[in-house]
Amino acid sequence: MVIMANINDLLRDHVNLEVECIDRLYLNGYVPRLQTSGYLVRFLMDHLDKPIPSPALLGQMTQRFVRAVKEFAGRNGIPMVKFKHGQRKDDIANEIRKKRPVRDGVVFIGVAQEKAVAFTGHKQNNKGYVRFDYRRDKSVYVNSYYFYLDDKEFGPAFIKVCSYAPWGIKLCLNGHEWAKRQLVRRGIAFESLDNGFFRCDNPEALQAICDSLGAKDIERFFHRWLNRLPLPLDRKARAAGYSWRLSIWQMEVSLTQVFDRPLHGRMFFEEVIRDNLDLGRPDRVQLLFDRKITKRTPGRFRTRVIQRGVHPSLRIEYKKFHLTQYFKEGRALRTESTFNDPRDFGVKKSLSNFGYLQTLGRHINRRLLDVQRVSHNCGLSGESVERVVQPSVTEDGQRAPGLKFGDCRVMSLFVALTSFTHLLHGFRNRDLRALVADLLEADPNAYSPGRMTYDLRRLRLKGIIFRQGRTNRYFLTPYGWKVTRLFARLEARVFRPAMTAFTDDDAPWPAALVAALKKVDAQLDLLISSGVPTCQRAA
Repeated sequence: MVIMANINDLLRDHVNLEVECIDRLYLNGYVPRLQTSGYLVRFLMDHLDKPIPSPALLGQMTQRFVRAVKEFAGRNGIPMVKFKHGQRKDDIANEIRKKRPVRDGVVFIGVAQEKAVAFTGHKQNNKGYVRFDYRRDKSVYVNSYYFYLDDKEFGPAFIKVCSYAPWGIKLCLNGHEWAKRQLVRRGIAFESLDNGFFRCDNPEALQAICDSLGAKDIERFFHRWLNRLPLPLDRKARAAGYSWRLSIWQMEVSLTQVFDRPLHGRMFFEEVIRDNLDLGRPDRVQLLFDRKITKRTPGRFRTRVIQRGVHPSLRIEYKKFHLTQYFKEGRALRTESTFNDPRDFGVKKSLSNFGYLQTLGRHINRRLLDVQRVSHNCGLSGESVERVVQPSVTEDGQRAPGLKFGDCRVMSLFVALTSFTHLLHGFRNRDLRALVADLLEADPNAYSPGRMTYDLRRLRLKGIIFRQGRTNRYFLTPYGWKVTRLFARLEARVFRPAMTAFTDDDAPWPAALVAALKKVDAQLDLLISSGVPTCQRAA
């Protein structure tokens, strides 16, 4: 029989390598001075020095760009591949990279017809002269050109260029691949996982390298390839201020923990999934990052266990943000924060926010592990339980009413506090009140602010929550997390099923469980009929 080790012990004693690193990074390249129709007309008339801003000028620029791409490919012996609809571009790229191991150059150029929001021109006759009006309000199918690269610093990457105005660019990099190139340059031996690390001779140097990746490295990569690739806007236009600026489209921040044996990793992850199935409400879990969620808030807010083949993964969603945890290649635990829209966290998409999002992603990854550690080891002493359920008096003489186990209002409070909602940035009276009222299936007005204030006071006096400074924001204490987690799990997993099995013979519980619970019931009857108090018998 294999005994499940404590999660703290597994992470402390059985992890050989731990790496925090940027994983995949997708960026948008846009020309700020070409984002509106007015800017586009000024570009055609002032920069190109054309008296009439005709759409034909844009068509000519597209044709020149396409010819330049073909000439560039022919001159350098670079294959061009036409992507078919529905093909996985990454799979094709990996196969071609194996057959054509180029270093610091373009491996191949892919061409795909895709949707893009491009400018369309409309001719208008107005008082005897012709004018053109440009709109950018719908998607059109245009050709995009994928330059699949091998960069001397970043390794495998690609740059996608749209052939129609305003000539948007997509850039895809990988922080792990960048770190591998830096290790090779320093002569530090390592062994790779798929998109990660399995072993490294100098883990401290590896982490320092991952920490050093910043926005300047990405900008340097981008401008290096702008000067090497054929583009719709030539150097003269870029020098005149019509150049691309980068913004964050998608950013993955990962934490990889490699276990010494596959068994230990599987034990950890299976236990983590089992413990996180009942967090919050049964159909979803809210992950709130100091943001108020209402019925009008876009996006999904839930926790899911996704099964792909035989490999499950835990996924928590907050608006467009995803927090994912899975077991990688049978050896490593991967915890991954994916920012699909930085505005979900109150910052813009500018590349200047790269460092902030990296720090925030690492904090979220670590916080999830901290929660899992506590939730798996949430036992409390008898004295601690008594302190919660019985009235008590604090050291300064304040009376703290009891929080009775089984009371509907108390259990709703505890469930609301265990739903990952308040772990990062705390909560306010109205935040918790809405959740508790929802769990009670009551009108929010029935659970009044006064009742919420009363409940917050007894939670605070019991040491379950604390108030930050002179603000109205509360935080769950480590002790409070243990209390609320234990009580919520006992009520959901033990008492509710047990009472159903005791009272309903037709309940759909396994026969072995019903039989065991009836034995427990019989022993309780025997203990009660003996007339000996439980505390005295224990003594």
